[in-house]
Amino acid sequence: MTATSPERSRIMRAVKGKDTSPERFVRSLLHRAGYRFRLHRRDLPGNPDIVFPGRRKVIFVHGCFWHGHDCKRGARLPKTNVAYWEEKIQRNKERDARHRRDLKEQAWQVCTVWECELKSPDRLREHLSKFLEGG
Repeated sequence: MTATSPERSRIMRAVKGKDTSPERFVRSLLHRAGYRFRLHRRDLPGNPDIVFPGRRKVIFVHGCFWHGHDCKRGARLPKTNVAYWEEKIQRNKERDARHRRDLKEQAWQVCTVWECELKSPDRLREHLSKFLEGG
């Protein structure tokens, strides 16, 4: 079933910017693995979703659609107002790159977790552990 324009607008407006299901999933995975962290540090570029101040490492949890990931879900665009969505996602990607650059200039290490990576929790846990324990 295809959503009508008002329905689609309502759905898109309801999408949250923080404490999303993917973000809560990653936080739970990290907490079960014994890691402790801070959330949404507003004093850092991009308000990273998960922050490890003592390690100077941050994790962003990105939705594949909203941040233009190159996976199947990220490559999808709504059938209506395509130009708007292409521009919107491109602006998001540019903003994300700027935040990564600014954080690196401040000597923070950055990891991005994509929504599609949540399908393999064991692989994701290993990836995050390497990021957090590595130099």
